[in-house]
Amino acid sequence: MAVRCHVMLVHGAWHGGWAWDPLLPHLLGAGLDVKVVDLPSAGSGGDLAADAAVVRDALRANPWPTVVVGHSYGGIVVSEAAAGEPNVMSVVYLTAFMLDTGESLLGALGGEAPGWIEVDAEAGVSRVPDPVPVFYADLPDVVAQGYASRLSDQSLASFAAPQTAAAWQDVPSVYVACTQDRAIPYAAQQAMSARARAVYTLESSHSPFASHPAEVAGIIAAAAG
Repeated sequence: MAVRCHVMLVHGAWHGGWAWDPLLPHLLGAGLDVKVVDLPSAGSGGDLAADAAVVRDALRANPWPTVVVGHSYGGIVVSEAAAGEPNVMSVVYLTAFMLDTGESLLGALGGEAPGWIEVDAEAGVSRVPDPVPVFYADLPDVVAQGYASRLSDQSLASFAAPQTAAAWQDVPSVYVACTQDRAIPYAAQQAMSARARAVYTLESSHSPFASHPAEVAGIIAAAAG
């Protein structure tokens, strides 16, 4: 029996598994089985450990070779969760934080959130009051507004926790850098992508899964071999 490669999609901060919807038909059309997870840090207050546990549990429930894709903050989650998991064949960092052991998202930002993030320290969450220019600048306005309307609060704890593992150290890794990204500057992506074994570049905003789904699916399919 032929073994189909699986793809696991891990969303970024403030989003949910719904964010990947435009990408799914392209991956399925390439003959890939797809699993989408929802991270507890977006909406219910979980931290990095809780997020990584969700991804790790999903990986262990699936014995097949798997390409794990992390977007933005999801790159930290997949670095943590995919390390040491024998069925992970590749990790794709999609305009994502590709950090080393001991590093945190907040630390990578210099210790404080950028101005487009609203911090509610009392509630322990962060929000993005005006997400369209930051995340979806190259999407049609109606699509961008639809995405913006579904965003949730993101736990501050998820940004402060340091990684305890870095899957890219032992697993083949791919970085997809986006030149028009206003959330993670392109220069920062270039610096992090030096850790990857292969690098692709898209003329895209922070959300290439929505603005360039065919190109992103092609990159993931290549990682799946």
